[in-house]
Amino acid sequence: MPSEQADVEVVVVGAGFAGLYLIRQLRERGFDLRVIEQADDVGGTWYWNRYPGARCDIPTVDYSYSFDPELERDWTWSEKYATGPEILAYAHHVADRYDLRRDISLSTRLVAADWDHANALWRIQLDPTEHLSCRYLIMATGCLSLPKDPGIDGVEEFAGEVLYTARWPHEPVDFTGQRVAVIGTGSSGIQSIPLIARQAAHLTVFQRTPNFSIPAHNGPIPADRLEAFNADRDAYRHDARWSRGGIPGARTEISAVASTDEVRRERFEAAWAAGELFGILGVFNDVMLNPAANEIVADMIRDKIRGIVDDPATAELLCPTDHPFGTKRPCLDTDYFATFNLAHVDLVDLHTNPITRITETGIELEGAGERPFDSIVFATGFDAMTGALVSVDIRGRDGLTLKQKWADGPTTYLGLTSVGFPNLFTITGPGSPSVLSNMMVSIEQHVDWVTDALCHLRDRRMHVIEPTQTAESGWVQHVNDAADITLYPLADSWYMGANITGKPRVFLPYVAGVDTYRQACDRVAEQGYLGFRLSGPGGDQCNDGVICRLQPDVAVVLKTLDEMQLPTLDSMDPASAREFSLAMASVRPPGPEIGEIVDGVLPGAHGDLRYRLYRPDTPGPHRVVVYFHGGGWVLGSHDSDDPLCRDLCRRSGAMIVSVDYHHAPEHRFPAAPDDAFAAANWVAQHTDQLGGCGGIVVAGYSAGANLAAVVAQMARSTDLEIVGQLLLTPVTDYDVNRASFIENAEGYLLTRSLMEWFWDHYADPDQRHDVRAAPLRNEDLADVAPAVVITCEFDPLRDEGLAYADALESAGVPVTRISGRGHTHTSLAMVDVVISGAPVRAEMAEALRALFDDHSLTIGEPTNRV
Repeated sequence: MPSEQADVEVVVVGAGFAGLYLIRQLRERGFDLRVIEQADDVGGTWYWNRYPGARCDIPTVDYSYSFDPELERDWTWSEKYATGPEILAYAHHVADRYDLRRDISLSTRLVAADWDHANALWRIQLDPTEHLSCRYLIMATGCLSLPKDPGIDGVEEFAGEVLYTARWPHEPVDFTGQRVAVIGTGSSGIQSIPLIARQAAHLTVFQRTPNFSIPAHNGPIPADRLEAFNADRDAYRHDARWSRGGIPGARTEISAVASTDEVRRERFEAAWAAGELFGILGVFNDVMLNPAANEIVADMIRDKIRGIVDDPATAELLCPTDHPFGTKRPCLDTDYFATFNLAHVDLVDLHTNPITRITETGIELEGAGERPFDSIVFATGFDAMTGALVSVDIRGRDGLTLKQKWADGPTTYLGLTSVGFPNLFTITGPGSPSVLSNMMVSIEQHVDWVTDALCHLRDRRMHVIEPTQTAESGWVQHVNDAADITLYPLADSWYMGANITGKPRVFLPYVAGVDTYRQACDRVAEQGYLGFRLSGPGGDQCNDGVICRLQPDVAVVLKTLDEMQLPTLDSMDPASAREFSLAMASVRPPGPEIGEIVDGVLPGAHGDLRYRLYRPDTPGPHRVVVYFHGGGWVLGSHDSDDPLCRDLCRRSGAMIVSVDYHHAPEHRFPAAPDDAFAAANWVAQHTDQLGGCGGIVVAGYSAGANLAAVVAQMARSTDLEIVGQLLLTPVTDYDVNRASFIENAEGYLLTRSLMEWFWDHYADPDQRHDVRAAPLRNEDLADVAPAVVITCEFDPLRDEGLAYADALESAGVPVTRISGRGHTHTSLAMVDVVISGAPVRAEMAEALRALFDDHSLTIGEPTNRV
């Protein structure tokens, strides 16, 4: 057990807004602490960022502490978006009001921190020579605090003044009469350029990448925001904490793709006039998910730029085209684009005329000679989110440095902790909402969570907290899952680390929202600090696990449906359930365009059956899939899985023939398998007339997959040539007591009671043993066609699907297994709703093509494939 006492319980690095709030919270909970701050005063980002035009891009009513109503009554912001000096004054006011300065060591830098495992302490080295120990080390160093090296040769040779927006002088800078160069058109460049232009005799802006920006329309705080805040301050702050971005406001349900031009223009113009970052980003619900929706908004912004900038060539250079809107942080500006209409302002495109070096008198351009300047301003940004953390020599277990561990990208649990670094916390670190949110809300949430965790440890006489590898890996996967369903990874942005040479390209923040993130953090604590190992005199505890296993968009769909409080299908009679299902289907996206859709009728075992043929837009003849829809043998029709069939047709290049069958309870078992077998035979016999070729694959979803499996079994004793079966979340048995039913019986749409409702309508109990109802019960599966079996993690039917795959393999049948990690029984079929299902459906299509290709090989020559 640890024998040495720490010099101080907690060391906090950074005296910005996170560090200041940590002092207050830790002090009030009785912790001994010391704050280390490199600057000579408090304020963090706002101490350093003093460049002309520096402002917050979050309304300052929201960009403020919420922990004390008296503080809010004591401080009044002068503008909608306060200037840097006013925000810095606010930080000073908070520090003085709560007497926070006495715990802060200014002009002091953290040089190194080493974990002492034997004593469960961090050993800290401060610049220049001080050493101390602490139990907990909290890095509150900020996400945008380490300036990026411009990486241009010759800077030190320039005889004029060199300035950096990230480290602006504290004294005023006067550009009057000067030739000024500004390099960089990110947020600091866009904010400073109009003000520098007011002074400079000539201003040249060097632009590598144009940025999306909208007018801030700064001025008095909007009356409606003040009214909402003053009417119910507690409700306002609560709504902010449980919002997507940390600012109150409901998420829109309006799609850009699905809207008319009039609706699009009306909503866009309102967002443009409001001048708020989250307003324009959230003007439609699909802007950050759907490339077509994103292009609609991007085009309207580009039209605005062209309407502001007089010179067409300059306007085009200022129009971003190399990244989707929002995937690099958009800016709020005051007269930025209009500045380029001034006669003494010009724009240099660095793609056309790259900088070769800085000279003593100016900037040398490739192929364009040297341009003379009196001052150069570098607005080149930061090594975001990880730079300030890995720049310090932090060594955890076995001497591993944080920089070494994060060499391929940061790995954290909750963006707060990292395996191998006990008792180390990173406030708004990578893997948390941080820079995609109102930072003040995220800071308060992180500080409160860390403070509560330290109290939890103290109350239980624990000294050490560290995440497990399982929890960290699960969180990293979840962060990536959330990013991958968006357009963010498509841009070379600082969100991806792309602005730093050699930095790993991974998406750094957590994109699923402040509300989703807060819920995950709360659940971790409520579940006994799930995913953490705790130890100390009070004993050892390890409650291992993964906090977020559902795909993020699946979780959103389930939450939305739950909030709608819709009636369950098993509470209805079949007729009502069918009517309800049709109503729900009427509002879903249609799925992708394909070559042709043809409706027809074919003879079934119990009368005519409707079918819908989906033909690819490629030259035929095409391979043929006979598809059976889901719906528990009670619901659905030949077109009820329309988006899924379209998607499968487009991805696979195969012709899909979706066939209806007679439904229970009007036509109970074995009507459905009889119809399915008759339909498969008819399609096989009419393949040429339908425009197809070769043997058929039978496929289906849920109950339809049950029918496909049955047809594949029945075909062995007939002339029907089945070359493969594609089974999506299949029903293969009637046993509702498997582990997957127990785990997923509630909360994932398909429930135990609903499955029992389907079975009760479909087949009598004594009929369910029949292999045409429960294909898993067939003890002879030899020579069944090769199968592709798709199961989903949160599907009650998961285990019977896996069991069927096992049984087929045991019988020597080739099986391709596809797992829908984080998916439910229904989510893979939600085309263009659940975007995370697309990669799984792509695997399905590839496996389907392989079924046809392998069959072609076996026709031509023998193969040893098993």
